[in-house]
Amino acid sequence: MKKLQFLLFCFSLFFAGDMFAQVAKKPVPKKVVPKKVVKKKSVVVSKTKKPTVSPSIDKSVKVKITTDSGTMIVKLYDSTPLHRDNFVKLVKEGFYDSLLFHRIIQGFMIQGGDPNSKNAAAGMMLGNGGDNMARIPAEFKKSLYHKKGVLAAARDGNPEKASSACQFYIVQGKPLSDAELDMMEQRIGSKYTLLQRNIYKKIGGTAMLDQNYTVFGEVISGLEVVDKIASAPKAPGDRPIGDIRMKMEVVK
Repeated sequence: MKKLQFLLFCFSLFFAGDMFAQVAKKPVPKKVVPKKVVKKKSVVVSKTKKPTVSPSIDKSVKVKITTDSGTMIVKLYDSTPLHRDNFVKLVKEGFYDSLLFHRIIQGFMIQGGDPNSKNAAAGMMLGNGGDNMARIPAEFKKSLYHKKGVLAAARDGNPEKASSACQFYIVQGKPLSDAELDMMEQRIGSKYTLLQRNIYKKIGGTAMLDQNYTVFGEVISGLEVVDKIASAPKAPGDRPIGDIRMKMEVVK
């Protein structure tokens, strides 16, 4: 009996030793150390800020024309300085105040600036005033043409085509066809640009006057006033039956 117990004791020691050896053979798992998370610094790429470009300011001289039929703002062209400066001088002197639009032709133009119209009796023929004033030399530019709304200088039949010092007209005109423009090109001896052709065909003008009368400004506000004046009732001689007076001032 004791021998059996001894054998069992030895067997248990052997079994326990074998189990210990198997456990000892198993690899000890390495301790996992979490990596330190390094936050990347956000790199701000400085973009060169483009300089703010201010919109171009139109420094052209502008004239406000107040009439019995409404108000227009006219911009004077810097490319025709002789006409611009003369017109500004007369406006500042009050020359045009109370003068009439003494000649109107619908589909063509409205004309004013005759000093004799200021106190003209009804039915009096007008259009010869200002002949005692020095003419302004012509300033023809191919870029300036008789589209609707342009301001141009009247003149007599002098060979130099010099302008009246005071009388002017504003174009109403009518739309033109390509055939009409082709004919005008032959007459003036130069070609219209595509833009000029499109404007003549769309809003109209009086191309027959190009390169014969100096254009020196254009209506930039109140173009409908030109239509209203041009459509007013008139007497023989193209003078409106009811007086249409004007007043002018230089504005910014």
